[in-house]
Amino acid sequence: MSRNNYFQFKQFRIVQERSAMKVGMDGVLIGAWTDPSGTDRILDIGAGTGLIALMMAQKNNVAQIDAIEVDQEAFNEAVLNCQQSSWNNRIKLELCSFQEFLERTNLKYGLIVSNPPFFSNGVKAPLENRAQARHSDSLPLNVLISGAAGLLQEKGRIALVLPIESLQEIENLAQSNGLFLSRLCRVKPNPVKPEFRILIELTNRQNSLQEETLMIEFENHHDYTPEYKELTRDFYLKF
Repeated sequence: MSRNNYFQFKQFRIVQERSAMKVGMDGVLIGAWTDPSGTDRILDIGAGTGLIALMMAQKNNVAQIDAIEVDQEAFNEAVLNCQQSSWNNRIKLELCSFQEFLERTNLKYGLIVSNPPFFSNGVKAPLENRAQARHSDSLPLNVLISGAAGLLQEKGRIALVLPIESLQEIENLAQSNGLFLSRLCRVKPNPVKPEFRILIELTNRQNSLQEETLMIEFENHHDYTPEYKELTRDFYLKF
């Protein structure tokens, strides 16, 4: 994934000169996989430079999108990226933590999407803002799920990208918060490496679970599978 000062997608550009977390595969995966149809209000928790909010705006041409980000540098670039997009009038950005947002909002959402911090057991990155973006200390998964559950409209949905190791925890949290798994995609980097991510959708209405597996590449690096190309073709220039 590019480490340039910007990343060009088909319909928008992400400037990422100062933000700690650059455009990465996790954000692209959850943005491409999430289905934002059928709702008029979307919340992006941990917006970073605005990638997922912009992907939601591209895929849903009517929804109002609220996006919150706690890091000042990322927030500044998210504002710039959204202002320069075709959907600036539908994306509202706020500089705050999710906990602060919960205290003051009275809005309900049809879709809540997040690429949350999840490296709770890893060695923290040396830069404070990068550590904050990568580690779950500032937004534990249980706080994210319980808070998001309370913000859902009737038949609302939560979409997340998480490490495969989080599956049991997210299943337990869903049950304790009155949520149900509706979609689950296990992501495998290539044929020889194990599954390493899950894309998961939770809803507050019981339904049958749709399961799938996505492999990103074949044996050779950058030899992408047809399934991955199809998933991301509306966004990546090379597809």
